[in-house]
Amino acid sequence: MKKSILTIFTTLLINGAFTLLLFNHLKKDLTTQRPTPLTPQVRLAGYTFPSINVKPAPGYFAPEDFVEASRRVTDAVVNITIKSAYGYEPISGGSGVIISSDGYIITNNHVIDMGGRIEVTLANKHTYTATVIGKDPTTDLALLKIEAQNLPTVHYANSDEVEVGQWVLAVGNPFNLTSTVTAGIISAKGRNINILQGLYSIESFLQTDAVVNPGNSGGALVNLKGELVGINSAIMSESGGYEGYSFAIPANLVKKIISDLKEFGEVKRAILGIRIIDVNEEIASDM
Repeated sequence: MKKSILTIFTTLLINGAFTLLLFNHLKKDLTTQRPTPLTPQVRLAGYTFPSINVKPAPGYFAPEDFVEASRRVTDAVVNITIKSAYGYEPISGGSGVIISSDGYIITNNHVIDMGGRIEVTLANKHTYTATVIGKDPTTDLALLKIEAQNLPTVHYANSDEVEVGQWVLAVGNPFNLTSTVTAGIISAKGRNINILQGLYSIESFLQTDAVVNPGNSGGALVNLKGELVGINSAIMSESGGYEGYSFAIPANLVKKIISDLKEFGEVKRAILGIRIIDVNEEIASDM
C-alpha cells in the first residue's frame, strides 16, 4: 500500500516538473516573438506620367475655349413655347437657333407640329410671335420667322469635317431651363436610329454624349469655335430623360433643307420612283 502511494506521488511530481518546464519554454517564445501589426502599411498610390510632347491638332482648341464658344452662341439660341390657339396655356416647347439677323430661326418639326400659337423668347427675355415659313417632316426640321432686327446669329460649320472624338457643346432649354450649355464629344457619325416616319425620311445623325434632355430639341450643337455643327433632335432613352447618347441633324443637311424652306416654303427633291424592299419567299414566288 505504501509502495503504491509512493509510486503515484512520484508520477505526479514528474508530471508537474514537466509541465513547469513546458510553460517556461512557451512563455519565453511568447515574450520574444514580435507581434504582427493589425494595420497594413500605407503607401502613396501616385503615378508618374512619362513626359510626352503633345501638340494640338490644327483647327482644334483646348477645352478652355468652352467659355468663349458658349459666349458666342447662347444669345442666338431661343426658347420656343407652343400655346393653345384658344388660350394661353403652354402645351409644348423646345429650342431654336437664329441663323439670320432679321429673325429666321431653325427648330425641329416635332417641336411645332402640334399646332397652336408659337412664341419665341430671346436670351434678353423679349418675346415674339413666330410664323412658320416651312417644315420638313422627313428631316424633322422647320423654319420660323419673327419680326425683329439686329439679332445675334450662329454660323454654319462644315459638318462633313466633324471628327469622332471632337469636343462639342449642346445649347438649349431643357425642362425650360433657358440657355443651358453642356459639353461632350462626337461619338459617331451617320447614325440611322429609325425615329423619323415616312417613306422618304432622311437620317444621318451625329451621335454625341453631350447631355440633351426634353426641351433641347431644336437647339444648337456647336464646335469650340461656336459654329453650328448640328441641330439637337433626339435622345436614346427608356426613361424619357438623358441616358448617355443624343443625336443631332448635321449642319450640311440642315443648311440645304433650310435654304429650300426659306426660298420655296418646302423642300425640293428629285424622286426616282424606285422603292427598295427585302425579297422574301412569297415575293420571289410571284416574280
